[in-house]
Amino acid sequence: MNSLKESCLMLSVSAALLTSCGSPPPRPPEDRTASATLEGRSGSAVTGVVNFQSRNGRLFIDARVTGLAEGAHGFHIHETGDCRAFDASSAGGHFNPAGRPHGHPQGGQRHAGDLPNLVADRSGFASFAGELQLLSIDDGSAGIVGRSVVIHADADDYASQPAGNSGKRVACGVIRASMPRH
Repeated sequence: MNSLKESCLMLSVSAALLTSCGSPPPRPPEDRTASATLEGRSGSAVTGVVNFQSRNGRLFIDARVTGLAEGAHGFHIHETGDCRAFDASSAGGHFNPAGRPHGHPQGGQRHAGDLPNLVADRSGFASFAGELQLLSIDDGSAGIVGRSVVIHADADDYASQPAGNSGKRVACGVIRASMPRH
């Protein structure tokens, strides 16, 4: 009986050593990335990229956009990952899995997809970096993978229902998970 236990232990240790020497360990599920490449809609020339990264259970966003009119622009995650329509109407409404009213991203009641306005400078460039709440990089109920990022022509007033009165959709990009690096 002792030799059987010793053999099993040796096999377990050998398997662990071989596994650790072979390929690198997989990235933890919370360490994920995704991105959306923005393309102009509604006749605009807006382009850009929005990157998402999950680290230590927190979700971060980094957006860089060009071709916007100077000023503030509504910036949201929309429910579907379909940007084919000329006006991006195919992206659906704001991502709102909890069925809450539209509101400010720092407020209590809001859509999960409500993000801070992007503010473009005179040259039409806007950037935003920050932490997001209520969302995750996966395809679960709070997941953003397979959804879209939409930028609007006007500022989001964070009060008008159901979407903040931010005007036509001038850019749209589908959020895709990035392949893990090994």
